[in-house]
Amino acid sequence: MTATDAYRAARDQLLALRGQHDRAVTEFRWPDLGDRFNWAVDWFDAIARGNGRAALVLAEDDGSTTTRTFDEMARRSDQVAAWLAGRGVGRGDRVLLMLGNQVELWESMLAIMKLGAVIMPTTTALGANDLTDRVGRGGARHVLCNAVDTGKFDSVPGDYTRLSVGPADGWADLHDADGLDAGPAAHPGTAPGDPLLLYFTSGTTSRPKLVEHTQVSYPVGHLSTMYWLGLQPGDVHLNVSSPGWAKHAWSCFFAPWIAEATVFLHNYKRLEPGTLLERIRTHGVTSFCAPPTVWRMLINADLSGGPGALREVIGAGEPLNPEVIEQVRRAWGLTIRDGYGQTETTAQIGNTPEARVLPGSMGRPLPGVPVALVDPLTGQPVEGPGEGEICLDLSQSPLPLMTGYQGDPERNAEAMAGGYYHTGDIASRDADGYVTYVGRTDDVFKASDYKISPFELESVLIEHPAVAEAAVVPAPDAVRLAVPKAYVALAPGHEPTEETALAILRYAREHLAPFQRVRRIEFADLPKTISGKIRRVELRGREEELAGLEEPRPGEWRDDQFPALRG
Repeated sequence: MTATDAYRAARDQLLALRGQHDRAVTEFRWPDLGDRFNWAVDWFDAIARGNGRAALVLAEDDGSTTTRTFDEMARRSDQVAAWLAGRGVGRGDRVLLMLGNQVELWESMLAIMKLGAVIMPTTTALGANDLTDRVGRGGARHVLCNAVDTGKFDSVPGDYTRLSVGPADGWADLHDADGLDAGPAAHPGTAPGDPLLLYFTSGTTSRPKLVEHTQVSYPVGHLSTMYWLGLQPGDVHLNVSSPGWAKHAWSCFFAPWIAEATVFLHNYKRLEPGTLLERIRTHGVTSFCAPPTVWRMLINADLSGGPGALREVIGAGEPLNPEVIEQVRRAWGLTIRDGYGQTETTAQIGNTPEARVLPGSMGRPLPGVPVALVDPLTGQPVEGPGEGEICLDLSQSPLPLMTGYQGDPERNAEAMAGGYYHTGDIASRDADGYVTYVGRTDDVFKASDYKISPFELESVLIEHPAVAEAAVVPAPDAVRLAVPKAYVALAPGHEPTEETALAILRYAREHLAPFQRVRRIEFADLPKTISGKIRRVELRGREEELAGLEEPRPGEWRDDQFPALRG
């Protein structure tokens, strides 16, 4: 059996087991691909040659669309591969790829793979300082970006080849590949364990970590992501995420093309909920994945036009609050299915199609992913219902796991300690195996000797119509050690007034247990990483710096200010 045949058999097994989660977990095994594998050649080219179905559709803000068939993507990536090889790109070279949602991004990713080179996806939002860090720590030998971004590299040191999309002084123009007479790319001979991707994490708590993935950990591991998303051949899949981050590769590259589905992109400068909904309906999108921030925007928009052709709706990136799920269910009759994974892995846990969705839960471990909950104090696995850190059992050689953090042996040893890969996330598990997110190990805190899960409190707060987003952190308190404080970003139409603060605090008191009481609130823009995740570490630091202030500072309200909340 060839690598292509083995890969297809594993893919088809998961497609056939749709709606049969327990059987999929019991029966699925990762394919044996032999001693060489290259996803772009062994899988994508195998399904793409002569295939006239749409592989990629980009819908622009002005209403125009660009479509590429599978066959066109295969042939164009052959041309780009030949052009890159002519510029010196070879097997094992690290290529910093900094492009937006444009056809050249997908062509270049396939082309770099076909050469056996290593892709370093990078967001276009970075400046010179971050790029210097990535070029240096990532060991980039080549840089490919848009002509408009070449100036960012003027102060970035390094002996790297300069490649651009469009003409730029001193940079080779990728458009020169257009006329090349290039045949099908030859297999580069990459082994399954050879490196393929280098990702910098978003750095929610510290300096971004450098994650290495192999020729199989993402390209094969994302079979689990395909199963979670519920993708099928011929689907049209829309995922809202930015290039340069792992989720873009998850749902805008690997998972859809593993399923032989169309990747659809709504290429916006500013996300407008109404326009996004119109694109979904007009273009026959069948599956839609978006982070909680986007879902919260959508439920504040008009959902009365219906879901169009949507069959699957998915939340990812951060835990999804139950209230959002319920509002979409009421409007569309569809249930948003949450899931969990990291840059370091593919999808680990998910609510899969046709399975029972437990409100607030991320679902159950996915096929092929050896998830365990581990007691942070003892390092021992938690059997049955209980709470612990989400980990992967290294004794089962988890395929969809990074090789490690590059250039950081201390962090790597910590992450792989005790025979487990440690995610740093705490969760609880019920008797049916459903896993519910509690919080990051460094986000969970104690107040009056009770353990507080910020996510649990935030889920209640955003049920209030005035709250668009919330982040709960400990505020130092002389009596209780710490009290829960909520930083709140207001929904449109609401003002940061005393009346609003009282309304939100009262709502939280009515819907939370006494020990979970939110005792302080402050209206503010929430600090986020460049990928959009809330930096609670920054808010915690701010509270520690201001510890001891007896009076609320401007914009902050405390429950003891309100007679109605005393007692």
